Amino acid sequence: MEGKKTKGCQKIPMRKIENMVALLTTFSKRREDLYKKASELVTECDADIGIMMISPAGKPHSFFHPTADAIVSRFQNPDMQLSQGIRLDMITARNKVNQLKNKLEELDVVEDVAIARINFYDQMAEVGQKGWWESIEQLNADEVIIFEAWLSDTCSKMRHHLNQSENGASSSLGRESFRV
Repeated sequence: MEGKKTKGCQKIPMRKIENMVALLTTFSKRREDLYKKASELVTECDADIGIMMISPAGKPHSFFHPTADAIVSRFQNPDMQLSQGIRLDMITARNKVNQLKNKLEELDVVEDVAIARINFYDQMAEVGQKGWWESIEQLNADEVIIFEAWLSDTCSKMRHHLNQSENGASSSLGRESFRV
């Protein structure tokens, strides 16, 4: 067995980052990860979470779900029943989070489709240079489905354009004959 080329996974000692730019960058990335984990806890475990921190630059950051008042009240007195107003705020906040989550999932799907379409168009541009019919036989099942969707979309657009052209031509002919 040959000697290792890398040191592999090693434990990095915890120490303060001295470089201010690196410190702010690391804080920003870790803050985003912390928010992401808190959001996952809220979604998966239906937990109430409150996070407050101040960045090295002195800016305050916070994450509360459902609301800051609900978290503070529950923290001060865990056995206390929440008021009707706070409960209503919690329900509203949870509904808003669920709506935004659903919207994000829809946008992720749209983004995935757009990326697939762009990749397909790039492939088709390369294929056009190679010889269209030669390369179509080399497509796998997924590529055939994408190609079929593209071809169907293109045919639909052509039919629509043709119908508009025909309607525009017949309506302009009708006007001209009416004038005479």
